[in-house]
Amino acid sequence: MSLTTANPVTADQLLAMPDDGFRYELVKGELIRMSPTGHEHGIVAMEIAGPLHAYVKKKRLGRVYAAETGFLLSKDPDTVRAPDAAFVKRERIRRAGPVKGYWIGAPNLAIEVESPGDTAAELYGKVVEWLAAGALMVWVVSPKQRTVSVYRSPTDVSILTDKDTLDGADVVPGFQISVGEIFGA
Repeated sequence: MSLTTANPVTADQLLAMPDDGFRYELVKGELIRMSPTGHEHGIVAMEIAGPLHAYVKKKRLGRVYAAETGFLLSKDPDTVRAPDAAFVKRERIRRAGPVKGYWIGAPNLAIEVESPGDTAAELYGKVVEWLAAGALMVWVVSPKQRTVSVYRSPTDVSILTDKDTLDGADVVPGFQISVGEIFGA
């Protein structure tokens, strides 16, 4: 649900908002209220984020971020998006130093898990935003279709099914997981 205001909302204003029980993203200065996710969404998000986190931590490749972590993708007007999980390479974290507020820029990998209310156009719009802001890869996980769509650009997409293996390629080198495992197969 979009909450239009007379003046664009800034990332700093979003960060300072009191907790009203809702999650928000900011798209070109406009607040977007996000509904709480459902049971299946939460399970699927952890089935992919958990193994990714364990692998990244063991290999000391960087950091995996949980849902609701905001990434400042653009300024004036501000856009802050929060993927269901994200990965940022160690070198970028070192260069950035301590971060107050939102990470500036896109993660190296953004993971979006489709919710029942998401449309294909909305998900594709997020993919395009992530890639335009510098993400090297975006995974769109569809519990309904039992697929993972791997985007390297808006037109370079691979769709993986239960029988396939998802891998981190050059973004998360060596990481692999069976797509079926993500969906409890």
